[in-house]
Amino acid sequence: MSKRKLLINEVFEQAKRESGRTSKNSLALYLKVNLEPFSLFLDEKTFVRYYDAFILERGKEMNPDPDVFDKLSKYLGYEDFTDFSRTFIKKDDETNKTTVKVSVDENEMSLTDRIINIIITNEQNFKMPEFMKKNGMGIMEIILLACFTTGSIAFSKKPNTQIQGILKTDTNCMYWDKSQYKPVDCQDKSPVYSHRIPFDYEKMEYFKRIERKDTLTIDNAFGKVWYSKYNGEVEFFTNDGIDPNNGRELRKATEYIIDKYGGIQEEEQ
Repeated sequence: MSKRKLLINEVFEQAKRESGRTSKNSLALYLKVNLEPFSLFLDEKTFVRYYDAFILERGKEMNPDPDVFDKLSKYLGYEDFTDFSRTFIKKDDETNKTTVKVSVDENEMSLTDRIINIIITNEQNFKMPEFMKKNGMGIMEIILLACFTTGSIAFSKKPNTQIQGILKTDTNCMYWDKSQYKPVDCQDKSPVYSHRIPFDYEKMEYFKRIERKDTLTIDNAFGKVWYSKYNGEVEFFTNDGIDPNNGRELRKATEYIIDKYGGIQEEEQ
Protein backbone atom coordinates (compact mmCIF):
# COMPACT_ATOMS: atom_id res chain seq x y z
CA MET A 1 0.00 0.00 0.00
CA SER A 2 1.40 3.39 -1.00
CA LYS A 3 1.89 6.11 1.57
CA ARG A 4 -0.67 8.37 -0.05
CA LYS A 5 -3.32 5.66 -0.26
CA LEU A 6 -2.61 4.71 3.36
CA LEU A 7 -3.07 8.32 4.47
CA ILE A 8 -6.36 8.82 2.63
CA ASN A 9 -7.70 5.56 3.99
CA GLU A 10 -6.82 6.57 7.57
CA VAL A 11 -8.37 10.03 7.10
CA PHE A 12 -11.72 8.47 6.12
CA GLU A 13 -11.47 5.91 8.93
CA GLN A 14 -10.89 8.75 11.40
CA ALA A 15 -13.92 10.58 10.00
CA LYS A 16 -16.02 7.43 10.46
CA ARG A 17 -14.99 7.13 14.11
CA GLU A 18 -15.65 10.81 14.85
CA SER A 19 -18.93 11.25 12.96
CA GLY A 20 -20.52 7.82 13.12
CA ARG A 21 -21.29 8.15 9.41
CA THR A 22 -20.50 5.46 6.85
CA SER A 23 -21.52 6.66 3.38
CA LYS A 24 -18.93 8.15 1.07
CA ASN A 25 -20.80 11.43 0.50
CA SER A 26 -21.60 12.05 4.16
CA LEU A 27 -17.97 11.43 5.11
CA ALA A 28 -16.81 13.78 2.37
CA LEU A 29 -19.08 16.51 3.72
CA TYR A 30 -17.85 15.91 7.26
CA LEU A 31 -14.20 16.19 6.16
CA LYS A 32 -14.90 19.37 4.18
CA VAL A 33 -16.18 21.09 7.32
CA ASN A 34 -13.74 19.63 9.84
CA LEU A 35 -10.57 20.17 7.84
CA GLU A 36 -11.12 23.90 7.42
CA PRO A 37 -9.50 24.58 10.85
CA PHE A 38 -6.37 22.96 9.37
CA SER A 39 -6.42 25.54 6.55
CA LEU A 40 -7.48 22.91 4.05
CA PHE A 41 -10.36 24.27 1.97
CA LEU A 42 -11.57 21.51 -0.34
CA ASP A 43 -15.11 21.00 -1.54
CA GLU A 44 -17.17 17.87 -0.91
CA LYS A 45 -16.72 16.59 -4.47
CA THR A 46 -12.94 16.63 -4.12
CA PHE A 47 -13.10 14.34 -1.10
CA VAL A 48 -15.46 12.04 -3.01
CA ARG A 49 -12.90 11.85 -5.83
CA TYR A 50 -10.16 11.08 -3.28
CA TYR A 51 -12.31 8.24 -1.94
CA ASP A 52 -12.89 6.81 -5.41
CA ALA A 53 -9.27 7.12 -6.53
CA PHE A 54 -7.37 6.09 -3.41
CA ILE A 55 -9.74 3.74 -1.56
CA LEU A 56 -11.94 2.22 -4.26
CA GLU A 57 -9.11 2.52 -6.82
CA ARG A 58 -11.37 3.62 -9.60
CA GLY A 59 -11.84 6.76 -11.55
CA LYS A 60 -9.14 9.15 -12.71
CA GLU A 61 -5.81 8.91 -10.90
CA MET A 62 -5.18 11.98 -8.79
CA ASN A 63 -2.03 13.79 -7.77
CA PRO A 64 -2.93 16.36 -5.08
CA ASP A 65 -0.55 19.09 -4.02
CA PRO A 66 1.94 17.93 -1.31
CA ASP A 67 0.49 20.57 1.01
CA VAL A 68 -2.79 18.62 0.99
CA PHE A 69 -1.10 15.53 2.35
CA ASP A 70 0.67 17.56 5.04
CA LYS A 71 -2.66 19.00 6.27
CA LEU A 72 -4.42 15.64 6.14
CA SER A 73 -1.58 14.25 8.25
CA LYS A 74 -2.08 17.04 10.80
CA TYR A 75 -5.75 16.08 11.00
CA LEU A 76 -4.57 12.60 12.12
CA GLY A 77 -2.24 14.11 14.72
CA TYR A 78 1.08 14.07 12.85
CA GLU A 79 3.39 17.00 12.15
CA ASP A 80 3.28 16.50 8.39
CA PHE A 81 3.14 13.80 5.72
CA THR A 82 6.77 12.81 6.30
CA ASP A 83 6.08 12.28 10.00
CA PHE A 84 3.03 10.15 9.16
CA SER A 85 5.01 8.03 6.69
CA ARG A 86 7.74 7.27 9.20
CA THR A 87 5.79 6.74 12.40
CA PHE A 88 2.29 5.56 11.49
CA ILE A 89 1.14 2.71 13.77
CA LYS A 90 -1.80 0.53 12.76
CA LYS A 91 -4.43 0.02 15.47
CA ASP A 92 -6.60 -3.02 15.96
CA ASP A 93 -10.16 -1.79 15.33
CA GLU A 94 -11.67 -4.07 17.99
CA THR A 95 -9.18 -3.73 20.82
CA ASN A 96 -7.63 -0.39 19.87
CA LYS A 97 -4.25 -1.91 20.65
CA THR A 98 -1.17 -1.50 18.50
CA THR A 99 -0.67 -4.62 16.42
CA VAL A 100 2.13 -3.89 14.00
CA LYS A 101 4.02 -1.01 12.47
CA VAL A 102 2.98 -0.50 8.85
CA SER A 103 6.02 -0.36 6.61
CA VAL A 104 5.74 1.95 3.65
CA ASP A 105 8.15 2.29 0.75
CA GLU A 106 10.93 -0.30 0.71
CA ASN A 107 13.75 2.24 0.87
CA GLU A 108 12.52 3.64 4.21
CA MET A 109 12.27 0.33 6.06
CA SER A 110 14.68 -0.44 8.89
CA LEU A 111 15.85 -4.01 9.45
CA THR A 112 13.28 -4.40 12.21
CA ASP A 113 10.54 -3.22 9.81
CA ARG A 114 11.69 -5.81 7.28
CA ILE A 115 11.46 -8.61 9.84
CA ILE A 116 7.92 -7.53 10.76
CA ASN A 117 6.96 -7.23 7.11
CA ILE A 118 8.28 -10.71 6.34
CA ILE A 119 6.33 -12.23 9.23
CA ILE A 120 3.09 -10.46 8.30
CA THR A 121 3.41 -11.08 4.54
CA ASN A 122 4.01 -14.76 5.08
CA GLU A 123 1.70 -15.29 8.04
CA GLN A 124 -0.09 -18.10 6.21
CA ASN A 125 3.17 -20.07 6.05
CA PHE A 126 4.80 -18.81 9.24
CA LYS A 127 4.71 -21.25 12.12
CA MET A 128 5.47 -19.51 15.39
CA PRO A 129 8.13 -21.37 17.38
CA GLU A 130 6.72 -23.43 20.21
CA PHE A 131 8.77 -21.65 22.90
CA MET A 132 7.25 -18.34 21.83
CA LYS A 133 3.73 -19.77 22.09
CA LYS A 134 4.41 -21.21 25.53
CA ASN A 135 5.80 -17.90 26.78
CA GLY A 136 2.88 -15.93 25.32
CA MET A 137 5.04 -14.05 22.87
CA GLY A 138 3.41 -12.13 20.00
CA ILE A 139 4.95 -10.55 16.92
CA MET A 140 6.03 -7.36 18.70
CA GLU A 141 7.61 -9.39 21.49
CA ILE A 142 9.54 -11.37 18.87
CA ILE A 143 10.88 -8.15 17.40
CA LEU A 144 11.77 -6.76 20.83
CA LEU A 145 13.58 -9.98 21.67
CA ALA A 146 15.46 -9.69 18.40
CA CYS A 147 16.37 -6.08 19.18
CA PHE A 148 17.59 -6.91 22.70
CA THR A 149 19.82 -9.75 21.51
CA THR A 150 21.98 -7.37 19.48
CA GLY A 151 22.83 -3.70 19.69
CA SER A 152 23.32 -3.39 15.96
CA ILE A 153 20.10 -4.79 14.55
CA ALA A 154 18.97 -1.55 12.97
CA PHE A 155 22.35 -0.55 11.65
CA SER A 156 24.27 -3.62 10.58
CA LYS A 157 23.82 -5.10 7.11
CA LYS A 158 25.44 -8.34 8.26
CA PRO A 159 23.00 -11.16 9.12
CA ASN A 160 22.88 -11.89 12.82
CA THR A 161 22.96 -15.63 13.46
CA GLN A 162 21.38 -15.31 16.91
CA ILE A 163 18.36 -13.44 15.49
CA GLN A 164 18.12 -15.91 12.61
CA GLY A 165 18.14 -18.72 15.14
CA ILE A 166 15.35 -17.17 17.22
CA LEU A 167 13.11 -16.66 14.18
CA LYS A 168 13.57 -20.16 12.76
CA THR A 169 10.47 -22.23 13.35
CA ASP A 170 12.35 -25.20 14.84
CA THR A 171 14.42 -23.17 17.29
CA ASN A 172 12.99 -24.28 20.61
CA CYS A 173 16.16 -25.30 22.43
CA MET A 174 19.00 -23.55 24.18
CA TYR A 175 22.45 -24.53 25.39
CA TRP A 176 24.78 -23.49 28.22
CA ASP A 177 27.68 -21.38 26.97
CA LYS A 178 29.87 -21.48 30.10
CA SER A 179 28.19 -18.50 31.72
CA GLN A 180 24.73 -18.14 30.17
CA TYR A 181 22.09 -19.87 28.05
CA LYS A 182 21.81 -19.13 24.32
CA PRO A 183 19.13 -20.18 21.80
CA VAL A 184 19.99 -22.98 19.37
CA ASP A 185 18.29 -25.04 16.69
CA CYS A 186 17.27 -28.39 18.18
CA GLN A 187 18.31 -30.06 14.95
CA ASP A 188 21.86 -28.69 15.07
CA LYS A 189 24.13 -31.69 15.59
CA SER A 190 27.27 -29.71 16.44
CA PRO A 191 29.04 -31.15 19.54
CA VAL A 192 29.32 -27.59 20.85
CA TYR A 193 25.59 -27.76 21.64
CA SER A 194 25.63 -31.23 23.16
CA HIS A 195 23.89 -30.10 26.39
CA ARG A 196 20.69 -28.78 24.86
CA ILE A 197 17.53 -28.22 26.91
CA PRO A 198 14.02 -26.89 26.00
CA PHE A 199 13.97 -23.15 25.50
CA ASP A 200 13.05 -21.11 28.57
CA TYR A 201 13.06 -17.36 27.97
CA GLU A 202 13.21 -16.41 31.66
CA LYS A 203 16.10 -18.77 32.28
CA MET A 204 17.98 -17.46 29.26
CA GLU A 205 17.40 -13.88 30.32
CA TYR A 206 17.94 -14.08 34.09
CA PHE A 207 20.03 -17.17 34.88
CA LYS A 208 23.74 -16.42 34.48
CA ARG A 209 26.99 -17.35 36.13
CA ILE A 210 28.66 -14.38 37.82
CA GLU A 211 32.06 -14.15 36.19
CA ARG A 212 33.43 -11.40 38.44
CA LYS A 213 33.19 -12.92 41.91
CA ASP A 214 35.49 -10.19 43.19
CA THR A 215 32.64 -7.69 42.78
CA LEU A 216 30.39 -9.48 45.28
CA THR A 217 29.98 -8.13 48.78
CA ILE A 218 27.49 -8.83 51.55
CA ASP A 219 25.90 -5.44 50.88
CA ASN A 220 25.26 -5.96 47.18
CA ALA A 221 24.84 -9.74 46.98
CA PHE A 222 23.23 -11.13 50.13
CA GLY A 223 19.77 -12.46 49.35
CA LYS A 224 20.31 -11.94 45.63
CA VAL A 225 22.73 -14.67 44.52
CA TRP A 226 23.01 -18.47 44.64
CA TYR A 227 26.09 -20.67 44.64
CA SER A 228 27.45 -24.10 43.78
CA LYS A 229 30.50 -25.67 45.39
CA TYR A 230 32.29 -28.49 43.57
CA ASN A 231 35.83 -29.80 44.14
CA GLY A 232 36.54 -26.83 46.39
CA GLU A 233 35.52 -24.34 43.69
CA VAL A 234 32.59 -22.00 44.31
CA GLU A 235 30.57 -20.45 41.49
CA PHE A 236 27.90 -17.79 41.97
CA PHE A 237 24.71 -17.42 39.89
CA THR A 238 22.08 -14.73 39.44
CA ASN A 239 19.10 -17.04 40.03
CA ASP A 240 18.09 -20.32 41.63
CA GLY A 241 18.28 -23.61 39.76
CA ILE A 242 20.85 -26.25 38.79
CA ASP A 243 24.50 -25.60 38.06
CA PRO A 244 24.71 -26.51 34.34
CA ASN A 245 28.41 -27.26 34.72
CA ASN A 246 28.05 -30.08 37.25
CA GLY A 247 24.32 -30.74 37.71
CA ARG A 248 24.31 -29.76 41.37
CA GLU A 249 21.38 -27.93 42.92
CA LEU A 250 22.18 -24.33 43.81
CA ARG A 251 21.89 -22.91 47.30
CA LYS A 252 21.13 -19.40 48.48
CA ALA A 253 24.44 -17.70 49.26
CA THR A 254 24.87 -16.90 52.98
CA GLU A 255 26.85 -13.99 54.34
CA TYR A 256 29.62 -16.43 55.23
CA ILE A 257 29.83 -17.83 51.67
CA ILE A 258 29.82 -14.38 50.10
CA ASP A 259 32.43 -13.09 52.49
CA LYS A 260 34.66 -16.17 52.06
CA TYR A 261 34.43 -16.73 48.30
CA GLY A 262 33.32 -13.37 46.94
CA GLY A 263 35.06 -10.00 46.93
CA ILE A 264 38.78 -9.53 46.57
CA GLN A 265 40.46 -12.51 48.20
CA GLU A 266 43.63 -12.02 50.20
CA GLU A 267 46.56 -14.13 49.08
CA GLU A 268 47.55 -16.87 51.49
CA GLN A 269 50.91 -16.36 53.14
